[in-house]
Amino acid sequence: MHLVDLWLSRSLSMCLLLQSFVLMILCFHSASMCPKGCLCSHSGGLNVSCSNANLKEIPRDLPPETVLLYLDSNQITSIPNEIFKDLHQLRVLNLSRNGIEFIDEHAFRGVAETLQTLDLSDNRIKSVHKNAFSNLKARARIANNPWHCDCTLQQVLRSMAANHETANNVICKTSVLDEHEGRPFLNAANDADLCNLPKKTTDYAMLVTMFGWFTMVISYVVYYVRQNQEDARRHLEYLKSLPSRQKKPEEADDISTVV
Repeated sequence: MHLVDLWLSRSLSMCLLLQSFVLMILCFHSASMCPKGCLCSHSGGLNVSCSNANLKEIPRDLPPETVLLYLDSNQITSIPNEIFKDLHQLRVLNLSRNGIEFIDEHAFRGVAETLQTLDLSDNRIKSVHKNAFSNLKARARIANNPWHCDCTLQQVLRSMAANHETANNVICKTSVLDEHEGRPFLNAANDADLCNLPKKTTDYAMLVTMFGWFTMVISYVVYYVRQNQEDARRHLEYLKSLPSRQKKPEEADDISTVV
């Protein structure tokens, strides 16, 4: 009995030691995979915080099991294609307060279906590709950017979930219509379908061009008619100015003699 108790106590000690060893391995592995300048922690999944890390681009060695990713308050200027494609568990992505100007068409491929929150506020985004947010299910924050309100932006917001809430926070820094500058995009979109403006502008341009050509043709015809009338009048006056032909005296005498 004493041997059994001794064996059980040693087995329990070995199990505890083994568990501690495994936990140390896991913690060391997670720490070693954490991108340079970032802090990694486990709280309902792997949280990677790279806030205020002076990053100029998005790290390419992000752990695949990342659930929360904070890249705010850096100097990131662009989001390349498929930069997050391996982060299949990503739920929260914070890219606010950077200098982002460009978002490639497939920037969120791989995470569009899993993201729940996407923060792109306080950047320098003027426009994006019309498919940049395709299939994005996340609640997006894109306020405080110098947006250019046009057909593309209208298409982008229509493709996003809860686009009315998002659009209401988008202020038109510039717009295809001057009267929309400084106004919320939602109001601008309600006032006019921005995707029809180019067609209307083209129609107006064609009408103006056709009217211009028609005016030129009419003007030329009027000028041509008036010019011919003027030439005819001058020719008639010239003919009238010529002296009429009179009989010579010799011809008159000859006629009298014959008679």
